[in-house]
Amino acid sequence: MSHEIEVVRPMGNRLGESPLWHGPERALYWVDVQAPAIHRLVEGGEVETWPMPRLVGSLAVRSRGGLVAALKNGFCTVDLATGETAFIVDPEPERPDNVLNDGKCDRRGRFWCGSRDGALKDPNGALHRLDPDLSCRSMDEGFIVSNGLAWSPDDRTMYFADSRAETVFAYDFDVDDGAIRNRRVFFSTREIEGRCDGATVDAEGFYWCALVHGGAVARFDPGGRLDRLIPMPVRHPTMCTFGGENLDVLYVTSATSMLTDEERKAQPLAGSLFAIRGLGVRGLPETPFAG
Repeated sequence: MSHEIEVVRPMGNRLGESPLWHGPERALYWVDVQAPAIHRLVEGGEVETWPMPRLVGSLAVRSRGGLVAALKNGFCTVDLATGETAFIVDPEPERPDNVLNDGKCDRRGRFWCGSRDGALKDPNGALHRLDPDLSCRSMDEGFIVSNGLAWSPDDRTMYFADSRAETVFAYDFDVDDGAIRNRRVFFSTREIEGRCDGATVDAEGFYWCALVHGGAVARFDPGGRLDRLIPMPVRHPTMCTFGGENLDVLYVTSATSMLTDEERKAQPLAGSLFAIRGLGVRGLPETPFAG
């Protein structure tokens, strides 16, 4: 099926991540991790930006207004009227060099977020769950760079990746109590170019992920087999999400920070926000954080 890739905004983000479509606002949120800021683009409008005090890995809209975000030193709320952040909890006070990374909400409004090793080499990262009562639980551990969170449409499977380990895992998921069990390999990226970064799931239950270092977005079927590979005009796409009025546009963030000076000259669109149209599939609405 034919598709079109367009540049929504040539942002030049150092490390764009965590795109999230908020239907009631008709707005797309995302972060720049390394030039720490949260961005919002309302359809037909200009980009609004909220600088963050520390590295920001991911975010979710809060049901009571504002955002919840994962900063380097822990979870916080973000007041969009003032730009102020309010600290909630540091899930890893014993690991000050770790960084909170990819995160999103399950369909009961719990915010899940994985951490990464600060040096990107040791399995010091863990997977955490921030509940609506603002309590935090560590759910699994032993990851180098946590990424790729997504849930199947029937809420029976949770997906989670360790980019540096070249592996995407699947868990049995209990949507009522938020428990995960039976971690197993969903697929490996060792045989393809690039590593799984941020991800989403479409309404047909297929898993979409950005292949950072691989210059593409990939779609995998529920059995973990590669279904489609969509080349991007940049080498480092970082995460994808469905948005637009009909949830049929795939938005993709990207990065400049991993490029050499020569590569930046050759990839002037690096760091941009992209939209892929005409894919013939739709996504699922994101659930706000219930806390």
